[in-house]
Amino acid sequence: MHIEHTAIWVRDLERMKAFYETYFNGKANSLYHNEKKDFKSYFMTFDSGARLEIMKKGDVTDQPTQTMTGWAHIAFSTGSKKNVDELTERLKQDGFAVVSGPRTTGDGYYESVIEDEEGNLIEITI
Repeated sequence: MHIEHTAIWVRDLERMKAFYETYFNGKANSLYHNEKKDFKSYFMTFDSGARLEIMKKGDVTDQPTQTMTGWAHIAFSTGSKKNVDELTERLKQDGFAVVSGPRTTGDGYYESVIEDEEGNLIEITI
């Protein structure tokens, strides 16, 4: 058994699609649009085969906070400390907030955490 995909609600579907394509080499399928339900989505596929569904619905506007239950972040493995450092710096230079790191955590992971276009947390690891 394996996780088939995860999903996240977004406000700006096209902007988030471009974000995952630009910084994480995601490849999007064709836009799915259910007009009756005012629902649109893309499945983003990454080099590892992992998939993320980005979804928008007309009435979804709440932004997650760190004080609620539910998913906390998504993590992308870059393969090396150098790659973590370079991607973190690239995102920072492009105006994204770096929440922490790059650093070695207490449990030995090398990581940084950034906010995506809509404030969702992304962990960048080795």
